[in-house]
Amino acid sequence: MSDQVELNATPAPQEEDVFSTKGRWPVFIKLFAVCGVMAALGEMIGTFQIPVGPGNVILLPMIFAMILAVLITPDALGRKIQALKKICSEKEVKLSESVMTMVLLILGVKLGMAAGPNIITVIQAGPALILQELGNFGTMLVGLPVAILLGMRREAVGASLSICREPTLGLISEIYGIDSPEGIGVMGTYMVGNLFGTIFFGLLGSFGVLTGLHPYALGMACGMGSGSMMTAASQALAATVPEMAEEVLAFAAASNVATNLDGVYMELFVSLPVANFIYKKLAPLRFGKNNV
Repeated sequence: MSDQVELNATPAPQEEDVFSTKGRWPVFIKLFAVCGVMAALGEMIGTFQIPVGPGNVILLPMIFAMILAVLITPDALGRKIQALKKICSEKEVKLSESVMTMVLLILGVKLGMAAGPNIITVIQAGPALILQELGNFGTMLVGLPVAILLGMRREAVGASLSICREPTLGLISEIYGIDSPEGIGVMGTYMVGNLFGTIFFGLLGSFGVLTGLHPYALGMACGMGSGSMMTAASQALAATVPEMAEEVLAFAAASNVATNLDGVYMELFVSLPVANFIYKKLAPLRFGKNNV
């Protein structure tokens, strides 16, 4: 009986089926139309700066666009408003998962072209900008054991590899696939970072000077591979030390370029192998040897 059910079951769509346009043009048109409208609405809402003590909470258009896009999905407002399912159904959601990989390739080309003209600046900034990539390693060392302790399995590897911006998303997508447990983990951190990252780093940029660290060092720390987070952190830091604003912004920009240049290699050749090793050692202690 179980064999018969298996034979009659509808097979999961393969990636080539998802990308096929045969009889599916409405799905493609609706997806990209929704993305365009959400992006336009986000830009119309604009950027908000909310003063908090000596710092500012910065809400960028990208945050509003993502929130609006999440709200119209079938699992959000689509549950209550059936008309939304005609605009964004499960077919559009499934296509968006696969399109993400393709869009990341375009982003990779953009990052490479942006890094080229700035390579001299990166070199002149000295080894500190390169060595800061050890921060990705530290993020994994702290985050992975905590994630496993909280009950995450292979998702923990993707979620804790770094702060999970676009290069990490592309790396995990290429190695494991975006719909794998690792892909779900990296996407979860990516989305949480979009929602709360700019707010957190905007405040951190303002309050960072209270640590006593040199503003140049804080400027380097602002470049973590995310344009929105870097902008929020560096602008807040520059506003806090206006006499060094230009230098701080320059270091933040150079640091961000360096992170996009060598961060993915640090993750690929150092952080990811170590993360897999740590997972193999810790996961059996948390879940049992037969449940990893």
